[in-house]
Amino acid sequence: MEREKAVIEAILFMESEPVDIKLLTRISGLSKEQVLTVLAELGEDLTSPDRGLEISDLGGGYQLVPKKELWPRLQERYGKRRDSRLSRAAMETISIIAYSQPITRSEIENLRGVSADAMIRQLLEKELIREVGKKDAPGRPIQYGTSREFLLRFGLSSIADLPKLDELEQERFNLNG
Repeated sequence: MEREKAVIEAILFMESEPVDIKLLTRISGLSKEQVLTVLAELGEDLTSPDRGLEISDLGGGYQLVPKKELWPRLQERYGKRRDSRLSRAAMETISIIAYSQPITRSEIENLRGVSADAMIRQLLEKELIREVGKKDAPGRPIQYGTSREFLLRFGLSSIADLPKLDELEQERFNLNG
């Protein structure tokens, strides 16, 4: 399995975006089961304190990333690329979308109490949200949801990994019905 681990490690190193199992099997020539076994073993190898990387499952794909405990030392130099910070208004808007998706612009505005046009446009430009359909309502308004880029940016493998909300927060995001 050492040769297979080396191949998978090299693929993860060479790819700049997370790689899904299908692509890993195609590039490596290994079966899905072999790739999953190799990922588990490689992940175990990387837990050693003398290793600087770990395998992260981001948005259904795997990527080699620096260990979290090393990030404070690396962020000054390497954090700038991905660290185009979102404003408080953008964070509030994307939170509403993440927890209430699919959701329309007017529904977002009802929750925020202010216009959401600029924030939606900004989040669409950053590809953190996407149009997911049209609501079956008068005017057929566009519904928004989070994107794969959102999962990558926030280090989530799926939307189910979002932190759980307490009852008051659930009520605010209209999750109770």
